[in-house]
Amino acid sequence: DAGSSVEEMEFNWDEYLEDTGATAAPHGSFKHVDTSLQNGFAPGMKLEVAVKSDQNTYWVATIITTCGQLLLLRYDGYGEDRKADFWCDILTADVHPIGWCQQNKKILKVPEGIKDKIPDQEEFLQRVLKGACSAPANLLEGLHRGKNPLDLIAPGSRLELQNTRDSLEAWIVTVVENVGGRLKLRYEGLEDLDKFDQWLFYLDPFLHQVGWAAQHGYSLQPPLAIRSLRSEADWQEILKKVKEEEEESSVPTDLFKDKPVIGVHSFSEGMKLEAVDPLAPFVISPATVLKVYNDKYFMIEIDDLRAERASSQRYVCHVNSAGIFPVQWSLKNGLHLSPPPGYPGQDFDWADYLKQCGAEAAPQSCFPLLTSDHGFKENMKLEAVNPVDPEEVCIATVTKLKDSYLWLQLEGSKKPVPECIVSVESMNIFPVGWCETNGYQLRPPRKAIVNKQKKIAVVQPEKQILSSRTVHDGLKNQELNSSDSVVINGKYCCPKIYFNHRCFSGPYLNKGRIAELPQSVGPGNCVLVLKEVLTLLINAAYKPSRVLRELQLDEEAAWHGHGETLKAKYKGKSYRATVEVVRTADRVADFCRKTCIKLECCPNLFGPQMVLDKCSENCSVLTKTKYTHYYGKRKNKRIGRPPGGHSNLEVAMKKPNKRRKRRKHFFVHKKKRSSTSVDNTPAGSPQGSGAEEEDDQDESELSHSLAQDRDKRKRKLRTFSFSDDENKPPSPKDIKMEVAEKLQLDSNPLEWSVADVVRFLKSTDCAPLARIFLDQEIDGQALLLLTLPTVQECMDLKLGPAIKLCHHIERVKLAFYQQFAN
Repeated sequence: DAGSSVEEMEFNWDEYLEDTGATAAPHGSFKHVDTSLQNGFAPGMKLEVAVKSDQNTYWVATIITTCGQLLLLRYDGYGEDRKADFWCDILTADVHPIGWCQQNKKILKVPEGIKDKIPDQEEFLQRVLKGACSAPANLLEGLHRGKNPLDLIAPGSRLELQNTRDSLEAWIVTVVENVGGRLKLRYEGLEDLDKFDQWLFYLDPFLHQVGWAAQHGYSLQPPLAIRSLRSEADWQEILKKVKEEEEESSVPTDLFKDKPVIGVHSFSEGMKLEAVDPLAPFVISPATVLKVYNDKYFMIEIDDLRAERASSQRYVCHVNSAGIFPVQWSLKNGLHLSPPPGYPGQDFDWADYLKQCGAEAAPQSCFPLLTSDHGFKENMKLEAVNPVDPEEVCIATVTKLKDSYLWLQLEGSKKPVPECIVSVESMNIFPVGWCETNGYQLRPPRKAIVNKQKKIAVVQPEKQILSSRTVHDGLKNQELNSSDSVVINGKYCCPKIYFNHRCFSGPYLNKGRIAELPQSVGPGNCVLVLKEVLTLLINAAYKPSRVLRELQLDEEAAWHGHGETLKAKYKGKSYRATVEVVRTADRVADFCRKTCIKLECCPNLFGPQMVLDKCSENCSVLTKTKYTHYYGKRKNKRIGRPPGGHSNLEVAMKKPNKRRKRRKHFFVHKKKRSSTSVDNTPAGSPQGSGAEEEDDQDESELSHSLAQDRDKRKRKLRTFSFSDDENKPPSPKDIKMEVAEKLQLDSNPLEWSVADVVRFLKSTDCAPLARIFLDQEIDGQALLLLTLPTVQECMDLKLGPAIKLCHHIERVKLAFYQQFAN
């Protein structure tokens, strides 16, 4: 229709993971992405920084967090006090490496705020600078000052690319596009001809800075595939032009310092092995070492026994190349080995084949040891390059794992693609959210989860997000307030989060499981990194559901973070709750510390600072009393039960010394929840199962809360506002009730969550029945379907209480038809 509006379809990873019941592959498993996010600065490095109150003096400061070209600093002397932390922009700030003041005859002077804490300046400086690591001078001065190393590979930059399909020659390539370190490369001399373009991650072993070939004795020759497009004279002219412009288009050599080092191989020509073609990684086939170039490189060819074959699949390898295996590797791992084309019969036998070819198998010692310690598991989701069309990055599911290799099913590709075989160290796989972070189009699944436009009530204004240009223009005195959100080049930045295994783990976390956690997670998108950290903590708990419940409680609701749905499994039941996580780098340290305190563990157990030798909290020698008493937790709680262990909803009182009768479960709702909405499902309530079999509220707490409810109803006869004041859940829905039978509702019952239904019932004289609705997970839609026979039969209620309950349900139905049905 001409008048209809087109609704924009937008893929949402959170909803997709929720709907598929899958989990995201951990960020720490993608080492190449981790390396690409490093900017050369690291927490703990020290600088000499101009003092704001007196620009003619300087003082030593320590880097707390890095975020692109921004550094979060703290003057030495403030200790653990975070109040004076400040952001500075490397491009504009007056910051220098340690020793700069002495070399340039500038004054080092203690800032006014900490003058009383430092009576002897010289002694203090000697102590804090002993063994300290200074920020690199080249990152603070010159043309590269303040630039992320990846930003130095700009469109127009030139590199050298080894020819991996024919020989060991190299040729100049120009960077057409840089997407988070993934480079679109075009051979020099092809100008606008994109037919031969390639996509490679900047750390690829075959990609080098200009001049590499000459240094290592390789010739600069265009590949055979493009050599005929120009005359030899033209190619020589192009080469001459490149050398003249080398300084303008060159990329710094130290950008490639983190590239994998190529070791020495021990392959010989004629050896047989099993291999996967990198350009078509769908099957494992027999292959032959065709040529040995030197002690680092050799060429293999996929075996093809057909006499009429037109071309061969051959490519250059090194000892750590992915997709090469010893003979019989497929058989030992229960995998199918595809016989060579032209092989007689389907039952391939290596012994017969080697005898037939008169060849020997490459010994096991030629191949690197494979590891299964990588963090990937079956059914995990990630983002992966389509090998058939490298322009495409698709959603991928891990369908199988063998040693260091994954079998990936790609979703949403323009043309169907078989399962791909990739190494866990492949630079063509990325964590969930990588495309969005880098502004690249992710191919959504064909049946995409759609974020439909909804009418929403804006509860709190969104905090302004600073673009990199705003940061440049608005920085005054080289500072940003720590409350500002920081985005560099459209990316949320989160520092690396370290798990400090030596620190006290508290009563809820299993020390053995904590020790098995990775050393760090991130850096990357704040929400995704922190969500992964909290998920790891939940899974490392004695009782994951209790830790989830504790994390759900938000005693400091002024953070205004981001609601993320986390899950826990315990005794065969699944639990879910919405936990607030912060969205910006400047809040990460405080968030981690407060979360540690909630869990009664050492405040340094996890966070952006690595504990190297000794924890600043001295937790190894202090007893756990410090963490249960010093941080304000009640001592009379049992160790197994989290403080404040009641859920966000009050519950009906249980009869003492009597087991509660198990109710029939007649409603199981699998509602789709938006990642941006707040899930009020109580953390202690299992999804689609009975009530939690753990401790709920103490009976004294239950009686007290019920008494408060009754008193409140007596005092407020005309209007009610239902909210859990104790825990301040972020639900904007209020319900108003008049003394008369007519009920006035402020929100549509069809949109009520289980929590909203329970709140309504607690405002009536049927409050003791609220627990049943909580156990059965009855939301607003289910509430409107209830009738007297259903209530009697499925809730096991006598006629009197059932009639009283249905009376209130009918009032809700009437209000719904009068206010919202149209």
